[in-house]
Amino acid sequence: MNPAPGQTISVLIVEDEPLIAQAHEEYVGRIPGFAVVGVAGTAQAALRIVAGRAADGDPVDVVLLDIGLPDASGIELASALSGQRPEPDVIAITSERDLSVVRSAVAHGVLLYLLKPFTFAAFRDKLERYREYREALPAGTDAAGQAEVDRAMAVLRGSDDKAAAPAGASAHTTEQIARQVRDSEAGLTAGEVAAAAGVSRVTAWRYLERLADDRVLDRTTEYGRAGRPQVRYTWPVRGPGSRTQ
Repeated sequence: MNPAPGQTISVLIVEDEPLIAQAHEEYVGRIPGFAVVGVAGTAQAALRIVAGRAADGDPVDVVLLDIGLPDASGIELASALSGQRPEPDVIAITSERDLSVVRSAVAHGVLLYLLKPFTFAAFRDKLERYREYREALPAGTDAAGQAEVDRAMAVLRGSDDKAAAPAGASAHTTEQIARQVRDSEAGLTAGEVAAAAGVSRVTAWRYLERLADDRVLDRTTEYGRAGRPQVRYTWPVRGPGSRTQ
C-alpha cells in the first residue's frame, strides 16, 4: 500500500560496498519524507528484509538497488521482488551503462535508473520524483482517466539535466570530468583534468570540488614539492583491487 501524502517512505538500500551503502544512507537522511529501514549487502539478505517487514505489516516502499551483487544480479533480485506482496518499487543505482542491462532492468520493474557517479542533487531528484509518482497514483483507488495516468508517468520521464549537476554546472561536463578521474590509476590534479577535458583550470577545479563534496571523488593534498601544495583527486576504491562499480 502506498504511503499517504506526508507519510514517511521506507527505503531499503541494497549495496555490497559498505562505504557506498553508508553514503546512500546519509543521502536519504538528508531528504525529508524518506527513512532507511534496512541495508542489505546481498540479494538473499534483501529478500529476507522485504519479506520480514511485509509479514510485520510494515513493508518496504522502495528499494535502492545495486545491479552488481555478490550472490545474484540486481536484475534477478528485481524480478524476485516483483513476487513479494506488497511489492516494493525499485530504483537502480549502479555504474552499469550497458543499454541491454538498462532495458532488462526496466523490463523487470525498475522504475528509475541512476548512474554512478552522481551528485546529491541527482539522487534527491530521483527520490523526490518517485514520491510525486506515488502520490499521483495512490494504491487502492482508480485513475480518474488517461490524463491522470499520463501525468504520473510524465513525472518519471522528466529530464534530469538540471538535477544531474549543481546550479551553474553542466551535467555533461560533470560526467566528463568524473570520467577523466575514474580512468586515471593515480588520480589527477585540477591542472591535469583541465588539459584532458579542454577546460580552464579554474573550471576543472570547481567541478572537481563539487564532485568531492558529493563524495563522488576522493581528494588528498600533496606536500613536499616546490611551490604550493596541490590537491589530487582520485576515484574511490570500491573493493579489494577494484576501482569501478
